[in-house]
Amino acid sequence: MQKSRREFAKKTAMITAGAAAIAGTSVLAATGESSVQDDSNNGVVKGSSRNKEILYKKTAAWEAYYKNAK
Repeated sequence: MQKSRREFAKKTAMITAGAAAIAGTSVLAATGESSVQDDSNNGVVKGSSRNKEILYKKTAAWEAYYKNAK
């Protein structure tokens, strides 16, 4: 009886792993995604936000920092 339970557990685990692999492959095939990276954008992702991103704002604190950094 114990042996049959182990065999059942092994078979169930193998079937589950196979089904997961097939499902992952079919999802990739359906979306057209591949693991080959497109080098045309150099890894930069462009967003679709309409807001302008402000990275630097000229202030007295920044001016003092840049003066001391030189």
